[in-house]
Amino acid sequence: VEVDRYIAYPGQACSYKIGQLKFRELRERALARLGPKFDVRDYHHQAIGTGALPMVVLEAKVDGWIAAGGGKTT
Repeated sequence: VEVDRYIAYPGQACSYKIGQLKFRELRERALARLGPKFDVRDYHHQAIGTGALPMVVLEAKVDGWIAAGGGKTT
């Protein structure tokens, strides 16, 4: 099944991996900048709460959240 998916959509695995790496990078950035104020649940709310976004938009959203001091936002 997985092989069939890669045959039908050869770029899928690469795009999945790029997305995974960006999510990890953003999480590490938030943790480094917010320190003890970092809350993984709040981060996940920011990172996935609005659904699918282009990576550049997601990065800007998370950076704005970090600049605002993290924490819960709506």
